[in-house]
Amino acid sequence: MIKIIGYLNVGGKLLSLIEKLYGPFFDLHNWATVIESENDWLIIFSLVMIECLLSVDNAIVLAAQTRALPDKKDQEKSLFYGIWGAYIFRFLIIGVGTYLINFWAIKVVGAAYLLYLSVNFFYHKLHGNRQKKIIRMPKKRFFSLFWSVVIQIELMDIVFSVDSVLASLAISSNPVIVLIGGLIGILGMRGVAEVIMRLMHKIPELEPMAYILIGLIAVKLFLTIPMIDIEISSTAFGVFIVFMFVMTFVIHWVRTGLKRGKK
Repeated sequence: MIKIIGYLNVGGKLLSLIEKLYGPFFDLHNWATVIESENDWLIIFSLVMIECLLSVDNAIVLAAQTRALPDKKDQEKSLFYGIWGAYIFRFLIIGVGTYLINFWAIKVVGAAYLLYLSVNFFYHKLHGNRQKKIIRMPKKRFFSLFWSVVIQIELMDIVFSVDSVLASLAISSNPVIVLIGGLIGILGMRGVAEVIMRLMHKIPELEPMAYILIGLIAVKLFLTIPMIDIEISSTAFGVFIVFMFVMTFVIHWVRTGLKRGKK
């Protein structure tokens, strides 16, 4: 009887934790508030831009993995499964992240990780030996080639989502906003990856600008720990991100004009 009561208590605590983690996603009032708010959509727009820019390399890797499949239908089918898997994992990771990000120690670790991403990018940019994140499947497969590719895509989605979820939660603590931004970003990453690649090729300043933003997001997250307790408005930071994108285009046009003038 005591064991049964103990199991019930553990089960009750587990259900309470699940409700705490994922309850906000099922709060219709929360969704309605976000959808009707112009400021929230500005934040979502900034999250989508960051998601797309940071995920271009990831999209290239994912597309390359599908080429292991000889049939074009299987390639498209594997990406279709990959998208839905990415949505599910993003939902799960955001729920856990929204809970963990409330602990100041997690904020410090998250800020340190984001800062590392930023510094690491510029370090390898200067030394010219930057490497992309790639997960390789073992040569011995327990599944068919098709399902091996799908599993690989899902594993990469999980790893790739850590960066964007941490950055997103540092900008907005509302899980619905982060979820909408993430889902649109995933769709955009898969659908317009080639367009973004061409844009970044034409405007190379976009990539370093994205990692400058990651560094600033790390600082923003670190400032929220209780010992400092400086909260920067998500709306204000969203406006700043849009401003940074606009300035990047302006800087590119000015630099291009100067190069043409020298010729």
